[in-house]
Amino acid sequence: MQIRALDLKELYEIYEIVKELYPLRYEEFEDLVYEMRETYKMFGVFERETLVAFAGCVVQITLKQGRHLYVNDFGIKKGFDKRKYTKLLKEFLEDCAKTFMCENVLYGMEH
Repeated sequence: MQIRALDLKELYEIYEIVKELYPLRYEEFEDLVYEMRETYKMFGVFERETLVAFAGCVVQITLKQGRHLYVNDFGIKKGFDKRKYTKLLKEFLEDCAKTFMCENVLYGMEH
């Protein structure tokens, strides 16, 4: 198993999970990611060579929350252990938040 940052070359693999979350065509998804690419950070969990979990995040600063990692998108590929991969990815995001000097991690969707 490997957990790491994802890049734009992996959009097709990411889309396999994203299409389970949102009714987007691939072209729409690709356009949106390219528009967000300056601030949108993508992370994934791989089993062997298969992307099984995905999180899309941004570092934000607000008056209420201070500097935080905001998770906009979070999904586990169908057929994989949701509880296991949710836990692993959330732990990874907590570590990322510290790296980005964030006070905490906030989730925009229920996880």
